[in-house]
Amino acid sequence: MYYVIMKSHDIRENLATEQYLMNSKQFDEPLLLFYYEKPSVIVGRNQNTLEELNQKYVEDHNIVVTRRLSGGGAVYHDLNNLCFSFVVDSDSEEFGDFKSFTQPIVDAIHTLGATSAEVSGRNDMLVDGKKFSGSAMYTRNGKTFSHGTLMLDVDMSVIPNVLNVPEDKIKSKGIKSVKSRVTNLRPYLDKKYQNLTVPEFRDILLTRLFGVDDVAEIKDKEYHVTPEDEVEIKKIYDDVYNNWDWVYGHSPEFTTKKRKHFDYGTIDARFDVKEGKIANVKFYGDFFGPKDVADVAGALKGKPYTSAAIKDTLDVINTNEYFTNIPKDDVVNLLVP
Repeated sequence: MYYVIMKSHDIRENLATEQYLMNSKQFDEPLLLFYYEKPSVIVGRNQNTLEELNQKYVEDHNIVVTRRLSGGGAVYHDLNNLCFSFVVDSDSEEFGDFKSFTQPIVDAIHTLGATSAEVSGRNDMLVDGKKFSGSAMYTRNGKTFSHGTLMLDVDMSVIPNVLNVPEDKIKSKGIKSVKSRVTNLRPYLDKKYQNLTVPEFRDILLTRLFGVDDVAEIKDKEYHVTPEDEVEIKKIYDDVYNNWDWVYGHSPEFTTKKRKHFDYGTIDARFDVKEGKIANVKFYGDFFGPKDVADVAGALKGKPYTSAAIKDTLDVINTNEYFTNIPKDDVVNLLVP
């Protein structure tokens, strides 16, 4: 395994670097990236950015907003949150198998004293039953990355102010608020690790994951981004992560809304129906899937807005490739009139 220590504290640059290294560089072993950034919100690929955020709070507090390539929900980062990303060949892991990536992280955290840390649900890591990490996954051209957060000491007071967490998602988890669901990792660490900085935390995780005593022993495994790499990364930064159309996009008009929260994500479908036919449909949500859900929208466009037409259209589509682990019958039952 190789690793990269990101120097930037701008999430847009870090996501651009991740995308570039995944798509444009060839490594003969898996790649591990670590990065952390200034206050920012990262929405999932299929989310409606304007509806997920308290836009006024974001603007008033100069919080960076961007969208990632992977699915899942919106997350808040600050300089006390450590991000990790594993880049592997797609055929080495099954899409949606987050545990294969997160269990080694949990095992490393156990050695720091947080022995109640565990992998839970579709993509979370919990400690004492509360979430301190979430992960998301993306696959393309034979490569997959699985990236996630590790909340060491994030300013928890910001989260309920910046994120609009839907009521159906909160209720589905049997909790009263987002505050009661998330926690920082620091309070659960042994006394000698209580004052760890994020770089120190990162380096300890590196040693545990590589099975060494000191980072100096694995310096030959570190990849350094070159000036040539930086030129290409800047293009991705400009074209994608700092591009308003990608981050916010234009919310289409709709006449019908179909929304439901499932165990493996929320599907929020907006239909624009004209003269009995589907003129347009847009899928929002925090679901995962290796393929672009725009394919499903394209297949439905122009079809009569009837139960029979929607069922016939979806019958020939492998919906698990777009809404992973949400049964086709559930998707159909949500979408039909």
